[in-house]
Amino acid sequence: MGQSKPYRAKALVVEDDPMQREMIGLLLEESEFDVIACESAEAAELVLQGNGDNVVLMMTDVELAGNMTGIELAYAAKKYRPDLDVIVTSGKPLRQRLPEGALFWAKPWAPLDVIRVAEMKASELSHRGWRRSS
Repeated sequence: MGQSKPYRAKALVVEDDPMQREMIGLLLEESEFDVIACESAEAAELVLQGNGDNVVLMMTDVELAGNMTGIELAYAAKKYRPDLDVIVTSGKPLRQRLPEGALFWAKPWAPLDVIRVAEMKASELSHRGWRRSS
């Protein structure tokens, strides 16, 4: 019999800039998250509709490829998963309200901010006994 691996929390990164998307993904992977990366809100919404149960953190830019903005995605994500931690980022001032519980980070933010949030989320999940064998 093989050993089962501990279940890892998933983070959804939605960013149309490939370098930013990769950097955020690497930072989250360092904090022991499995990362699902999308360049459009439409692709991210499909993830949330499909296997979104396992996604505990989503980080999205406001400006994305496709027709939907990161703000619209934040509202959709909270509809599917009200307990999902959502971070919306932009280099421009935010002109729309975010859904309740979503955070806004103005660019440029520090990579350490991503690690700090990921570590806090991982700690919160482990205290709830969320990590389980699959």
